[in-house]
Amino acid sequence: MNLSDQLSITAKNHPTKTAYIFDDKETSYMELEGAVVKFASQLEQLGYKKGDHLALIVGNSPYYIIGLYGALRMGATVIPINPLYTPHEMTYILRNGDVKGIITMDVLMEMMVAIDDQLPNVTHYISCETDSETNENISTPKMKSFTKLVEEGTLDYKGPSLNKEDIALILYTSGTTGKPKGAMLTHKNLYSNAKDTADYLEINGGDRVIAALPMFHVFCLTVSLNAPLMNGGTILIMPKFSPQEVFRLAKEYHATIFAGVPTMYNYLLQSGKGTKEDFKDIRFCISGGSAMPVALLKNFEQYFDVIVSEGFGLSEASPVTCFNPLDRPRKPGSIGRSIVNVENKVVDEFGEEVPVGEVGELIVQGPNVMKGYYNMPEETAMTLKDGWLYTGDMAREDDEGYFYIVDRKNDMIIVGGYNVYPREIEEVLYEHPGVAEVAVIGTPHSEAGEAVISFVVTKDPDLTEKDLLEFCKGHLAKYKIPTKIEFLEELPKNTTGKILRRQLKDLVKDK
Repeated sequence: MNLSDQLSITAKNHPTKTAYIFDDKETSYMELEGAVVKFASQLEQLGYKKGDHLALIVGNSPYYIIGLYGALRMGATVIPINPLYTPHEMTYILRNGDVKGIITMDVLMEMMVAIDDQLPNVTHYISCETDSETNENISTPKMKSFTKLVEEGTLDYKGPSLNKEDIALILYTSGTTGKPKGAMLTHKNLYSNAKDTADYLEINGGDRVIAALPMFHVFCLTVSLNAPLMNGGTILIMPKFSPQEVFRLAKEYHATIFAGVPTMYNYLLQSGKGTKEDFKDIRFCISGGSAMPVALLKNFEQYFDVIVSEGFGLSEASPVTCFNPLDRPRKPGSIGRSIVNVENKVVDEFGEEVPVGEVGELIVQGPNVMKGYYNMPEETAMTLKDGWLYTGDMAREDDEGYFYIVDRKNDMIIVGGYNVYPREIEEVLYEHPGVAEVAVIGTPHSEAGEAVISFVVTKDPDLTEKDLLEFCKGHLAKYKIPTKIEFLEELPKNTTGKILRRQLKDLVKDK
């Protein structure tokens, strides 16, 4: 079984049920399946065949869902790319990923034409119409209309047989260390993780899931898109995140699930635009992408009277490995327990499991773990060892099987020989009522090896560095207290809301 086959089954069993709502327009499973089949048939007509690499550079929209499932139906390997990338970033992935065709938005066609001479293998640019005037001055025989392709496609198309070990997606990591790496995910990886996540969280046909995260990101792809489609749920598509629009969709369409990263929850809480009434139909919220500060989690749950289930995942694991279970009280600060069919454990530098409560590296095993990095055998060998995926995250496990992320292995700060985990300091600062956001990094120090620096966004303009340092003294050992606290209007983040520590380190270097 794979995602494409599952969509066909769901459409057959629930043809008139709403698959997604976009721009307040409802589309049924039968309509979605028809568009997917037609688009797949036209991809084949354009000369693409099973195993070809197609890039999907599209924002949150029906184009994304139809483009993804249509390409998978045709047997292509899909490479989702962030539409906000620069031409340089885009070109690297398109060349490294051996892309032969590009599905993109019309507003990006000018960029595509500009970099076309660097992409000799690309035969077609399939343009998704968002602005009727955008492409008026763009002329290239390679450009095709997404809408026309779907209109002219055939419903008789069957597509090639797909093997569960065939590569379905290549997801390029954000490249926090060096160049982005393409994680190869098979049909088995994607299907199993969508199914196991849906089963673990009991996502069913009655659910209406708000897709506010970017669809090119694997968190949204599995949790907000593939999992609900697996069981006949409805996706409420948001073109971009907006607190006001989240509250409107949740209230108007009786949304039952919201998934987001911690910064989204912070924006929702700080916006002052939402009430408990807006979230009255929400069964639970899901948080992932990065660690959610305990203070934020508690404040959000109390204000909106909802449950937030924090989980953990990474691109290389399709992505979900853990979630706080819904059938018992969840543990604040924990990423939860291993989902069904996935095993997590904490090991030392020799790969040996450490005792309960001790910190080590989190490693993962299961049907969701990637095949490897595309054309990177050395990096693959460093990450996949003896059937286990080494995540690079430092964690601990308690006596009930709940895991806690301590910090990224590469983010750990060593002060005078002592290990300092940024998250511990961030949790303390989040408890201060005047702090809205915080991020902690380490910087070289001539005597201690490294020094702790904190960047803070405040809710109180009168808050001073002295105030926060005094607050830290009551909660942290002396060597963990920041040597400096910098105030910023906002923290640098990527498109999924993850704080970019590298940019913060660059700020320190520039001073």
